[in-house]
Amino acid sequence: MSHSRRSLNINLNLLPSKRKLDDYAPLWSAEILAMGGCHSFAPSFSSPNPNPNPNPNPNPARVRDDSSLSSSSSSSTSPASSSSTVQFFIRTDSKTVVVHSPRDSTVASVISRALFLSGAAASPGQYRLIYRGRQLDAASTLSASRVASDSTLHLAARLRSTRLPRSHRVVDDILFSASCLLHSHPAPREIDALLLEFLASTPSATQGGDDVDDTTVEHLGIFTLAAVPAALVGLYLSDRPGCRLIAESAIRLFLRQAPEYVPKPGHLHCSVIVLEFCKLIAATCGKSDQLYVDCRSALALLMEPIASSYGSLQNLKLVVELYPFVSEVAGYLIKGLESEEIDICQQNLSEFASFLVAIRTAIKQWLGGTGKGQISRSFFHDQNHPMHESWIRDLRQVFVKLLRMVDECLRKYNDLPAAKGPEQGETVLAVLSGVHKFSKIYEDGDALVHEVLMARRASVNALVRCAKRNEKLKWMLKYKDVTDFESRRNLTMMLFPGGKDDYERMHEMLIDRLQLLPESFEYIGQVEAQALHGGLFVVFKNESATGPGVLREWFNLVCRALFNPENVLFLPCPNDRRRFFPNPASVVDPLHLKYFGFCGRVVALALMHKVQLGVVFDRSFYLQLAEGTITLEDVKDADPCLYMSCRKVLEMDAQLLDSDALGLTFVREIEELGTQRAVELCPGGKDIVVNSTNREKYIDLLIEHRFVTCTSEQVSHFAQGFSDILSNSKLKMRFFLSLDLEDFDRMLGGSDGINVSDWRAHTEYSGYKVKDRVIGWFWKIVEGMSEEQQRVLLFFWTSMKYLPVDGFGGLASKLHICKIPDSQDRLPTSHTCFYRLCLPQYPTISIMQDRLQFITQEHVSCSFGMW
Repeated sequence: MSHSRRSLNINLNLLPSKRKLDDYAPLWSAEILAMGGCHSFAPSFSSPNPNPNPNPNPNPARVRDDSSLSSSSSSSTSPASSSSTVQFFIRTDSKTVVVHSPRDSTVASVISRALFLSGAAASPGQYRLIYRGRQLDAASTLSASRVASDSTLHLAARLRSTRLPRSHRVVDDILFSASCLLHSHPAPREIDALLLEFLASTPSATQGGDDVDDTTVEHLGIFTLAAVPAALVGLYLSDRPGCRLIAESAIRLFLRQAPEYVPKPGHLHCSVIVLEFCKLIAATCGKSDQLYVDCRSALALLMEPIASSYGSLQNLKLVVELYPFVSEVAGYLIKGLESEEIDICQQNLSEFASFLVAIRTAIKQWLGGTGKGQISRSFFHDQNHPMHESWIRDLRQVFVKLLRMVDECLRKYNDLPAAKGPEQGETVLAVLSGVHKFSKIYEDGDALVHEVLMARRASVNALVRCAKRNEKLKWMLKYKDVTDFESRRNLTMMLFPGGKDDYERMHEMLIDRLQLLPESFEYIGQVEAQALHGGLFVVFKNESATGPGVLREWFNLVCRALFNPENVLFLPCPNDRRRFFPNPASVVDPLHLKYFGFCGRVVALALMHKVQLGVVFDRSFYLQLAEGTITLEDVKDADPCLYMSCRKVLEMDAQLLDSDALGLTFVREIEELGTQRAVELCPGGKDIVVNSTNREKYIDLLIEHRFVTCTSEQVSHFAQGFSDILSNSKLKMRFFLSLDLEDFDRMLGGSDGINVSDWRAHTEYSGYKVKDRVIGWFWKIVEGMSEEQQRVLLFFWTSMKYLPVDGFGGLASKLHICKIPDSQDRLPTSHTCFYRLCLPQYPTISIMQDRLQFITQEHVSCSFGMW
């Protein structure tokens, strides 16, 4: 079919320069093009006439032959007088034909008839029928399409050069509807409906896939290249009634629905469209316009999830496009920090973080293999540097200004949480997190942030100690020299799941005390880790007691069993029986590795539920969990004899050692199950004599074999079990590296001793008064007890033997002594969940002492009278 060229009312300068008009639109007739149906709409918003006469020439020069006329004449008798038949003209590029057809004929049948009459040998599906500027639905009837008699319809063929005819058609309809509204004419279709149709026709959305191919990119590109954003913004600027609301509704619809219809890998290409909205609205309405603010927020939401896809664009161009948004939002943060109330909205914080992720990723890809993907100072000092760009200096100035403002805020509010409240403290921490993310762009950025943190340690720790759970603060874990123990403890606890108090997701366990370890192993070690993230609910068989007290008791009993040397999993340090490390001989138990995984889960769960187990790890064990290097000094608690022997070898006179007086070779003697075997520490070790030149290497290999090689599997399974309980198993290394061994001891083991004065200060009374004689007797008896008896009494009272590191003040509530009317023959009872000791009013101190000594026996305190 030949394509005629006519004089069109189109501003060609506003069209994309690299493609032809025919590449974007179907072949409309000149009259339809003049109505704005093609991509002639532009930011100038001076559109052509939207409502031309559908039959501009009342007496057209019809190009027809006799067969056309005879066919049309024979097809109907008296067409003008028939109410059920309509006469109309169909124009093509080469001729005009007259058609008579029943009003209930479909548009598709009319197209077929017109093609037959005009002699065109083509498929009807390749053509569209246009009436008064709108395309008729092929399935609709002439009556439903409201085709009037003696009307002129246009038969148009779609260009075969486009792969996405539907995309072009919908975009044309959007532009035409916008043009009609601008000139106070009814739109053929609602723009909202057309936008939804365009998004729903996205190839990846219609195919139900998660990938984005070239077709999807081309589909979204049609929207931008056709200047649809400009058309909608022009409608938004119009003062004609209703136009502004229609345009705003359409733009917001795109912001909401585009991420839903387009898979995440395609969000980058959606962001190009939203970016265009942002620039147009900012240039015409200003950045204070709410629609602009919402477009900027939508752009930020599209940025962060697609950071890994930026390689498909020119990264330098992307940086230049995003830099103004980083600068703009940073300005809002700086202004908020300067205010008396630190007034910063959460939306600005979220946008700032999202734009930073995007621009940092783009910069890394732009730099390629340069350094660590960070901008060196030479980039913005040396204008002759091959990668020097003007935006680098401007972006650096934004970073420095924001960092200085954070420093000033921390200096001004040295005790910010107390002075301004927790909300302001959370805001400052959020800005600080953003500044840290910003610093990753620069080679010296981390050093600058660290300098500020060190200078404001007091303020930083005050903020972190009071911070609510926030995984975005985990970056602070690496600054061990800045944070104190309380801050580090709060930060590491954020690595655990937050659902331990979610009673709907409780993992229920019914435990037989006689089968404590194997049944607990089945409940904890043999289930999916996710099932343990919601919390634990423990009941002992044939006992009615439930609640937190029972859970604490279960933790203590299971831990005691796991670390009992008789179970061969762990060995205690000779000089500190609370400190343990893996037993190399645990292989005698076929299930030992599974039990190490189980033990790792139990320890992590105890930390998650803030239960102190009274168990601590040897340094050699802890260093393995942190994947650190173990030296001789690290094993002196685990094996004092080996440590002293190695020290003597290192300190021995060189001549004496070289004389082979010790007869040592690079071999280690191991005793297993009553038998001894020799293991070479290195290939050919039995033939290598230890002398003054290789003795340090010998000691290193000996320590590595004894404490690493022989227990590597055990430690690995324990670490895996521990990481199962973290909210993200990949955070295991960060957890152990962020704490010192002493920190971990205090978190897991609790306090070393019991302060009776502190105990008394944190105890309240019900039925008794603090000066009652019975209360005086009670504390006098407690003060006279041994430390072990005090711990058993505390266990009977609260189901815990070891207190938090901050003593009784670290408990969730105070302890209580309640008066009960029972006779003097009754023993005390307790409600461990509520830290409540029920104490009868004994007549003498000796009777009370006798009753208390009875319940402080280890075998009596466990589960006796507790619920």
